[in-house]
Amino acid sequence: MGFVDQIRRWRLVQKGLSSGKKRRTSTDRGALSAMDRSLAVRGLLYLGFGLGMLGLFLDVQDIDSRWGEAVVILICGLAIFHLNHQQSARRNGRVLLVFGGILIHLWVVKLACGVALRSDLGEHYDFLVMPIALAPMVHSVLLGQRAGVYSSVFVSLFGALTIPSDDRWAFFAISLFCGLTSVFATKRVSKRGRLLRAGFWVGVMALLVDLVFAKISVSNLGMLSGESWTIFGKACLIALSTGLLTGLFVGGVLPLLEGVFGLTTEISWLELSDLNHPLLRKMQIEAPGTFHHSLIVASLAESAAEAIGANAVMSRVCAYFHDIGKLNKPEYFIENQGGLNPHDALTPTMSGLIIVAHVKDGVDLAIKNKLNPRILDVIQEHHGDSLVFYFYRKAQEKLQKHQVEEDHGATDSDDLPKVDEKSFRYPGPIPQTRESGIISLADAIESASRTIAKPSPSRIRALVDEIVFKSVRDGQSDANGLTMTELTMIRKIFSSTLRSMLHARIEYPKEQIEDAPSDLSRKSGKLASAEEVEKERRRR
Repeated sequence: MGFVDQIRRWRLVQKGLSSGKKRRTSTDRGALSAMDRSLAVRGLLYLGFGLGMLGLFLDVQDIDSRWGEAVVILICGLAIFHLNHQQSARRNGRVLLVFGGILIHLWVVKLACGVALRSDLGEHYDFLVMPIALAPMVHSVLLGQRAGVYSSVFVSLFGALTIPSDDRWAFFAISLFCGLTSVFATKRVSKRGRLLRAGFWVGVMALLVDLVFAKISVSNLGMLSGESWTIFGKACLIALSTGLLTGLFVGGVLPLLEGVFGLTTEISWLELSDLNHPLLRKMQIEAPGTFHHSLIVASLAESAAEAIGANAVMSRVCAYFHDIGKLNKPEYFIENQGGLNPHDALTPTMSGLIIVAHVKDGVDLAIKNKLNPRILDVIQEHHGDSLVFYFYRKAQEKLQKHQVEEDHGATDSDDLPKVDEKSFRYPGPIPQTRESGIISLADAIESASRTIAKPSPSRIRALVDEIVFKSVRDGQSDANGLTMTELTMIRKIFSSTLRSMLHARIEYPKEQIEDAPSDLSRKSGKLASAEEVEKERRRR
C-alpha cells in the first residue's frame, strides 16, 4: 500500500497538484501498543516469570520442604502486584520490567553467592558480594518508590528460600534492609552521581546487618593486630565496593532501559532542560517573543506541578518546547511582531489556519529532532480542540457584513464567505495527563495576562479563575486527571506567581547632575536638573 501511495503522490506532483512533500508523523506503534495491552502476552509473561522463579530451586538440597513455601510466596506476590500496582500491571512492558528485573536479580545473587563460596574469600563475605540492591534500585528510579519497595520485599522473601537454613534469616534481613535503603536513597534522583551515593549507603547497611547477625566476628578488634582486623577491613572494602558497583551499573544501564521501555527518569528530564538545545536557541533568535512566553509558561507549570505532586521537571521541559511550531512562521504570532501585522492582508479563515497549523508544525519539528515522546504529546495537546475565538469571531463579523451588503444588493450571494467552525479549532486531542493539563492552562493564562492594563491581585485572580473555569466548561480538562481540589490549588499558584511577575515598580525621582556645565548652578546656588542642563546646551 505504501508503494501505491508513492505512485499516486508522484502523479499528483506531475500534474502540479502536490509539492511532493509529506508531513512527518510519529512512528506507527499500533502493533506495539496492542502487544503492550494484550492479555495473552501478559499471561505468557506471568507464566514465564513463575517458571523462572521455580527454576531457582533446581539445585536446592531440601527442595521438598521449601516447595510449598515458594509457591505460596509466588502466588501472593503476583496477586499483590496485580492489585496494588495496577498502573504497571496493565502495561506488559512494565510487567516485563518488574518481573524481568526480579528474576535477573535473584539469578545474579545466586550466581554471586556460589562464586563467593567457591573462591578463597571464605564464608565471612558471601553475603557482601551479592548485588542485593540491584532490582529495588532499578525499579525505584524507573517506576517509583512503590515498585522499589515491592521488589525489595519480594526478592528478600523468595531469595531466602534458596539460601541454606542456617543463613536464611540473615539473608532476608540484609536483602530487605539494603533494598529499602536503596529505594529511599534514590528518591527523586536528579543526578547520576546520587546513584553512587545510594550504592555507598547500601554497602554500609550490608556491613552493619552482617555485624548484627555475627557473620563477621569482631570480638578481637581491640587488638591492634590479628585476623579480626583483616576480616573486618576486607568486609568494609567488599561491602562498599559491591554497593558502589551496583550504583554504577544501574546508572549505566538506565539509558538503555529508558529507551526499551519508553520511560524517562528525572535525570533525563534535567538533561533535556538545557536551554542550549538547537531548537530553543533557534527560537531565542528567530522568535524571541515566543521564547520568552515559553519561559514564563515553564515557570508557571513547574510551580503548579510541584504544588500538586505532579512531575515538575517534566512540566518545565515540555513547556519549553510546546510552541516550537511557531518557528515555521514566527511573524504571524503577535508576541513576535514588531510593527506590521501580516494578518491584516489575510482573510480570517486563512489566519485561523496558520494559527492552528503551529501545532502540526511543532509535531513535525519534534519528530525531526527526535524529542521525547512526552514532549510530542504536550505539543499536540496543549490547545486541545479549543476554538481560535478571535479569528472565528472576525470571520463571523465579516460574514454579517456581507449579508448586510447582499440585502442592499451590493454583493452577490455566491460571494459570501463560508464560516466553518471546524476550520478554527485545533486538531487535539485534549490534554491526557496532569502535566499536559497544567501546561495547557499555563499557556492560556500567560497569553491572556498580557491584556491586563493595570495588573492588580484582584484582576489577576479573576483572569485565572475565568480561564480555568472556561477550560472546564469547554471539556478541555475532562481527560487530564486533575481533580477540583488540584485545580483550586493550581489557580492559587498561578495567581501568586503572576502577581510576582506583573508587580508594579516604584517610580524613582530623576537623578540630579552635580557638575552641570552651565551657569545655572552658580546663579541659583543649587544643583541644576537634567532638563535644565539640556535646555542650556541647546540654547548654546
